[in-house]
Amino acid sequence: MKIHLKKLCPSDGDDIYEMLQEFPENENGFITPALTSIDAYKSWLADNAASGNQTGLVDGWKVPQTIYWLFIDGKPVGYGKIRHILTDKLLADGGTIGYSIRPGQRNKGFGKILLSELIKECSDMGIEKALLTIHKNNTASIKTALDNHGVIEKSSDTLHYIWIKCC
Repeated sequence: MKIHLKKLCPSDGDDIYEMLQEFPENENGFITPALTSIDAYKSWLADNAASGNQTGLVDGWKVPQTIYWLFIDGKPVGYGKIRHILTDKLLADGGTIGYSIRPGQRNKGFGKILLSELIKECSDMGIEKALLTIHKNNTASIKTALDNHGVIEKSSDTLHYIWIKCC
């Protein structure tokens, strides 16, 4: 199995667009853009590529984030976000890392691979600990985080707050 984590770039192609069409718009608190056209997709790519290069908050709330695609054997199977800054809002819900696997590719261990790769990227960025806020009913993601050495540090009525050392 060939694993490749690729950073989002404005020239990403139709294979990524097609993958994004398979995701629900909002699943377990992970927001996937509702991209209804190729033009909207290209605009979204450009905006998100720029986000990874920003410093500080934009418009008082948008944090810089970098998006990555996970490819297995040349096919995109999932994507993840690394937020460079944690605001109070992200500490409450969102965290450092968010990720999702293409619905047709779930339950194959790709979530564990993707999270492991994102943790390596966090380390390369100098992020020492990453927070994942995971809905309590999302047992697959909870297991994935714990399998990547995550520790549940607290829970709310709906979320587990799982920290993972990156360095």
